[in-house]
Amino acid sequence: MKKNVFIDTEYITLGQLLKEEDVVASGGQAKWYLKDHVVKLNGEPENRRGKKLYDGDNVEVIDVGLFFIRKK
Repeated sequence: MKKNVFIDTEYITLGQLLKEEDVVASGGQAKWYLKDHVVKLNGEPENRRGKKLYDGDNVEVIDVGLFFIRKK
């Protein structure tokens, strides 16, 4: 699945993205999810739930989808 994720703010955190896209149920679960699953930010592995995602960033959650961060 490929999806554009539109943000109103300057950035969104990786944990917020995972919660907003129903990959995890809560921000706390994001920490554990990132330990056990491969998530790539702009092609590079990323495991920090507080990592800031900006307009133009691409997040690939293996076996879930590819998310394109876009500013409204």
